[in-house]
Amino acid sequence: MTNRIPKTVIRGQSLRWLLLGGALMSCSLAAWPIDLLQSYQAAQRNDASLRASRANAEAGRERLPQAEAQLRPSVSFSASRNTNELNNDNPPIGGEKLSRYMSGSANLTLRQPLFRTGLHAQVRQASAQVDDVNASLRRDEQNLAVRLVGAYLDALGTADQLALVVAQRAFYTAQLDSARKTFAAGSGTRTDIDEVQARLDMVAAFELEARQNVGYAKRQLQALVGEPVETLAGLNVAKLELAAPQPESVEGWIERAEQNSPEIRMAKAQLDAAVQGIDKAKAGHHPTLDGVVQWSRSDRDNPSQPNTRNTNTLIGLQLNVPLFAGGYVNSTVRQALAERDRAQEALESLRLDLGVRVHKEFRGITEGILKIRAMEQAVRSADQVVLSNQKSFAAGSRTVVDILNAEQQRTVALRDLAQARYLYLLSRVKLLALVDSADPQAMVELNKSFQN
Repeated sequence: MTNRIPKTVIRGQSLRWLLLGGALMSCSLAAWPIDLLQSYQAAQRNDASLRASRANAEAGRERLPQAEAQLRPSVSFSASRNTNELNNDNPPIGGEKLSRYMSGSANLTLRQPLFRTGLHAQVRQASAQVDDVNASLRRDEQNLAVRLVGAYLDALGTADQLALVVAQRAFYTAQLDSARKTFAAGSGTRTDIDEVQARLDMVAAFELEARQNVGYAKRQLQALVGEPVETLAGLNVAKLELAAPQPESVEGWIERAEQNSPEIRMAKAQLDAAVQGIDKAKAGHHPTLDGVVQWSRSDRDNPSQPNTRNTNTLIGLQLNVPLFAGGYVNSTVRQALAERDRAQEALESLRLDLGVRVHKEFRGITEGILKIRAMEQAVRSADQVVLSNQKSFAAGSRTVVDILNAEQQRTVALRDLAQARYLYLLSRVKLLALVDSADPQAMVELNKSFQN
């Protein structure tokens, strides 16, 4: 006997499935009180790692004024006031063997470095270190854009997956009810019921996993934005522009990355600081010359010199010539040379790695466009397969299993299409971040794809 399910049931459930699929592709989540741009702005305010990076940059910038301050005059003042006890074993006639008196001193010193090669090298090194922390902050700002978009798209993707699973469960539930009624009417088989029940049980397990993934993805996004996240603006497919990178050559993007990448700027600044560290270490062999102005006063009231006050003013130069430090300076020079070599190799390694990453994200965009178009065609073909199987089932040439397999194939196609779109968008942001262009304006442009 041919297994038949009433046409009205098949068509009604298929229509529901098409409506659910269409709603899924136009907007993954029902409401959107927060969109991608708002999430990005909140993350800029609240992300703990970015705030830590900003504080680190503020601290690092102080190295330059600290180094420059050592080239400027320094003024110091010291004073003392003492009680003295003098024990004279052979006091003069009429004198006291034990006498007590007060004494004090005050010193005011002005020192101006005149010739200190090490301090000048330290200023140049501090300037390079400031460039390093500024580039580090910029890198973390670019990484925030990538992390935020990744978390946002992951939240949408898990919601899509849950919507697909829920739609599958509704379809299988209706199919199971129809199969039972058909079997009770004597025109179906027990196999149809068992097949649909097995699919329904599997979907129930998938739904539990999908709901867990939704909760985890939402928590990840909340950790970035620092605010509760209820609903998100879904992807508006009609406004999604599948545009190739400009320029269209990967070599142009690699050149742009080498010129603008915050990571490259960091590595260059670290190399510059290491080179200045060599000069700073070699300065340990150089003499130093300071100009010194000093005013001092001393007071004492001992028995031999009662009520004595001396005032002295000193103006002069102080020369210090290092002769031998036990090999310490030579060791610091060798250490600085090794640090320079390390920085050079790290810069070269970063250039090569940066080229690979630019190539990967560039291909992720160009090939992502092709994949999206291919998956769109795959969804249309899957829709046609579902329709054909329904008609063939009505004609008696297909079974319930064929219909279930066709619906499953369409589910996979819808899921893969959504993932392809999200990966394309993420590759765009990653490529912009590599060339230091994942800025608020870029997020404004990207957010257009998430607006109704």
